[in-house]
Amino acid sequence: MAQSIRRAIDLIRRSAEHPLSLTEAADVLGVHKSTALRILRTLETERFVRRTGAGTYVLGSGLIELSELALGSMDLRQFAAAPLRALQRATGHTVHLAQLTGDEIIYIDKVDSQAFDAVKLPSRVGRAVSVYASAVGKTILAYLPPEERDRLLSHVAFERFTDTTLADHHLLEAELVGIRERGWAADNGEHDAYVMCVAAPIRDSRGLVIAAASITAIEVIANLDQLKSNLPLLLATANQISSELGYTAPAADTPDGS
Repeated sequence: MAQSIRRAIDLIRRSAEHPLSLTEAADVLGVHKSTALRILRTLETERFVRRTGAGTYVLGSGLIELSELALGSMDLRQFAAAPLRALQRATGHTVHLAQLTGDEIIYIDKVDSQAFDAVKLPSRVGRAVSVYASAVGKTILAYLPPEERDRLLSHVAFERFTDTTLADHHLLEAELVGIRERGWAADNGEHDAYVMCVAAPIRDSRGLVIAAASITAIEVIANLDQLKSNLPLLLATANQISSELGYTAPAADTPDGS
């Protein structure tokens, strides 16, 4: 298995250097042409290679997209690290950074509250979060192009986790409209009844929302209204990170926490 993986990696690398014929691909893989063709078709489906009009294979966009995503995540965490930690110190609550990765919204950074060391939220860096029952998920969803949002939601089986879960596509759409109007999202115990959260969008240099920052607490420590009092700080932090990523906000782009 390990040898097969190495050969497939070598095949992708060779396709980046020059167009590969089926015969060359079979030689690289050390297999019959029919087997090489099946492997190439699998790689083509995943966009790691692309078949040209001449019948040869060249590097596809898949690997480039993965590289850009990995570099983007690294850059985002780097730029966001200091502002997120300053936000945690200022509010005393747990702070998250989440990013759309493929078909999932993933936590890529978390700064735990030091004031309540005994209280640990279930979130973990690298773990996916509900796209419709979380503040960061709803924030990112709200600003996606409609076709991309529909594609993500087409994979979702709406489940009612708590009494406040928006387990209906139409209710969620109405909520997303409100998020775009006010510039932030709230989670009133929609996945875990005891967890409250507010989130704000982070934009890249093109003005596209690529991530969300949030402030989270369990309800016995801070209810939703108390968390909302930190919205000016959260929005300022999200804007600061966006600015670090090259985004310049229009004069009218001044959401508040009211």
